[in-house]
Amino acid sequence: MMSSAKKIENKIVGFRVAKAEETAQARAQAVESSVVQMNEAIGRPEVLMGTTYKLKPPVAEHAMYITINDIILNEDTEHEQRRPYEIFINSKNMEHFQWIIALTRVISACFRKGGDVTFLVEELRSVYDPSGGYFKKGGVFMPSLVADMGAVIEKHMKAIGLMEDEELSEHTKKILAEKRIQFESHGKQENGDSGQFPAGATLCGKCNEKAVVRMDGCDTCLGCGASKCQ
Repeated sequence: MMSSAKKIENKIVGFRVAKAEETAQARAQAVESSVVQMNEAIGRPEVLMGTTYKLKPPVAEHAMYITINDIILNEDTEHEQRRPYEIFINSKNMEHFQWIIALTRVISACFRKGGDVTFLVEELRSVYDPSGGYFKKGGVFMPSLVADMGAVIEKHMKAIGLMEDEELSEHTKKILAEKRIQFESHGKQENGDSGQFPAGATLCGKCNEKAVVRMDGCDTCLGCGASKCQ
């Protein structure tokens, strides 16, 4: 049996008994240091888990297929985590081929660098097309094709647990439901574009849905609850 004793070379001039919390903290730091975090030094595994999303914007003739491959860190441990590793975009339309290749390489490089990569979603979704955006099925407005790609990445990050949905509280949902009933009772409800919100509703700058109505002298979104009076 190998001895764990360590020979002390220098003269002992004092000692201190480690406290329980110090020992626990040291153990936690040791565990944390053994947890593998995403970084550029991690080599590409032989097999990656991938998910492909179909994107068919009304402004494009052909659909785009966005594939995001994920890497599993600390597999089979309590610290297991799925992180995006690379992204590919394929389409029959070659019009945007050059900048799409450049965009996917930059995004993939950000994925592999590690850290908080959720900022990519906000950056992409804030890109506006000078010729105007478009409405997707359901009445959701997309300011550009790049923003639509950002929405796909956001959907994927939420699916793997990297981002969380911003759920409205039950109290807020109740207030919005009451406001909608009150608005419709005034005879202003007609069949809108999406069938979900009043026809007279305008675009919300927060959730990009045509769900903003004027109630009690205040513009309020019936979708996400955003209000200029808050």
